[in-house]
Amino acid sequence: MDGTLLNSMAVVERVWGAWADRNGVDREILMKSVHGVRAVDTIRKLGLAVDAEFEARELAAAEIADVEGIVEIPGAVAFLNSLPPEKWAIVTSAPLELAVRRLAAAGIPTPRLMITGEDVSAGKPDPQGYLLAAGRLGVRAEECLVFEDAPAGILAGRAAGAEVAVITGAHVAAADTPHLTLAHYTDVEARLGDDGWLSLHRLNR
Repeated sequence: MDGTLLNSMAVVERVWGAWADRNGVDREILMKSVHGVRAVDTIRKLGLAVDAEFEARELAAAEIADVEGIVEIPGAVAFLNSLPPEKWAIVTSAPLELAVRRLAAAGIPTPRLMITGEDVSAGKPDPQGYLLAAGRLGVRAEECLVFEDAPAGILAGRAAGAEVAVITGAHVAAADTPHLTLAHYTDVEARLGDDGWLSLHRLNR
């Protein structure tokens, strides 16, 4: 969601930056590790003498309250609206309330199916979220195309067995990747075949 459908970097830098300052963490180093990962997992890896779950809840509350500057990745809304609603899902490391808040701020439709960081026991790069989403969509993960923006998400998608497309328009955390890369969605479209399967195509302009 963040970095793949919407750009929330302004909020992330404000909220996480302030948190880093309060806890004596280098902002620049922290920003390299937050993308695509549950907040609680990021905090635990820092090894700070804090209650990681409490801090994650506090960060989520601050992010829910601050949606200034959140925008869609260009073409994301039109792309999602072109998909049959039963054929796509969002798998995000964010908690549900934050995910819904940010989608609304960016003008992005809430999907029928959304797997959040609260729905899994292990966050990305563990594939649990993508496997759960595929199962609820009624397909195998190997039959899915995952859109990701960060190394943890890419690893999760690949571990699930899915193909991966990397969105680079919000930040460059996963710019060096062997996977298909897209800056945004304005140059691609999804086509529904007679067999009921979707395929992704680049537009010639």
